[in-house]
Amino acid sequence: MRISTLGFSMGAISAMMTQQSALAKLQNQVALGQRVSTPADDPIAFVHIQELQRAQSESEQFAKNSTLAKNRLSLEEQAFVDTTNVMSRVRDLIVQAGNTATLSDVDRESIATELAARLDELQAIANRQDGNGEYLFSGYSTRTEPFSGGDGTPISYVGDQGARQLQISSTQRVADSHNGFEVFVDIPQGNGIFDTGVNMSNTGSGMIDIGSVVDRPSWVPDDYTITFTSPTAYEITDGATPANVVQTGTYTSGAAITFNGVSVTITGVPATGDTFEVNQSRNESIFDTIGAVVDLLNMPAGDSTANAKLTSTLRGSLQQMDQATDHFLGVRAQVGVRLATIDSVDSSREAMDIDLKSTLSDLRDLDYAEAIAQMNQQLVGLQAAQMSYSKISNLSLFNYLR
Repeated sequence: MRISTLGFSMGAISAMMTQQSALAKLQNQVALGQRVSTPADDPIAFVHIQELQRAQSESEQFAKNSTLAKNRLSLEEQAFVDTTNVMSRVRDLIVQAGNTATLSDVDRESIATELAARLDELQAIANRQDGNGEYLFSGYSTRTEPFSGGDGTPISYVGDQGARQLQISSTQRVADSHNGFEVFVDIPQGNGIFDTGVNMSNTGSGMIDIGSVVDRPSWVPDDYTITFTSPTAYEITDGATPANVVQTGTYTSGAAITFNGVSVTITGVPATGDTFEVNQSRNESIFDTIGAVVDLLNMPAGDSTANAKLTSTLRGSLQQMDQATDHFLGVRAQVGVRLATIDSVDSSREAMDIDLKSTLSDLRDLDYAEAIAQMNQQLVGLQAAQMSYSKISNLSLFNYLR
């Protein structure tokens, strides 16, 4: 068979170009350290690599969200630590103020001054911000200062009642804080079932305790009034209009008055027409609780009637402080649960990231020893082809003619 010079040259050059292309591909793989960098290298592996890279990118975003949530929750936990310290001092001051036998009006005013300072401190804690300048307790409205007022005016919540959720895994979200209403405002009154109080217009020296629940199923939620029809007799009416008489009885100082599954004790000498309240529990802001004590301590006292009102009110305030402290501990426990959840999810994600990297390496990374061996083999083949082409292309019949 005869092969033309042109056909031989075209075939040889085409073969060498193919070898050069294969050698260049191997050189590029060695330079990048990757076996697959384009779909042409391995279509099936390339698709899996894209999926793994997307999973890695998603995991990185989850890690960022997790860090953000952990930072804000850690700041919130510290806020609860500081709040507990303030609450402890406030409770001590209220207990001190209840010593009506030894304190003068000036002494009580001094206590009120410190309580007002502790109230401002508590408001500052409730208005704390994170490192990005966002408020911890304002719900979704993270750029709005949650609690306004203070300096003698009522402190009110102006945020919303939402909680920002951050996704920390493909299936889990976690709230990065609590809103201020949930933490500082939505605190059950009294013992959580009912709350007692004394009418500030009373003229006698009667005092009411915080009461207790003796038969929970018998309790009928309502606002009840204990009215003294004489210094030795009382009647209990409900909150209906007109009011219904629930119970009547003979008063003995220190004897329990039990009705509708609850029991309260009144001591002292009530006057005819004096009233005491047993109201169903609602919610009460911690700022209102402390503010009411400040106002009360700034009022003159000293006679038996004023001391009775002061003692009854401070008893209720102490119970409310204990209720608020328990409430804060409950919310703080929720923060701890969220932080533990984040730690658990972080551990799982870190393990998954290791698996992703390993699988991605198996699919994409280059086996250098094998690649260099192939590259050397390809290089030898290319050099041999070039040398053979050089020799064969110089052959001519004229070299043998004399």
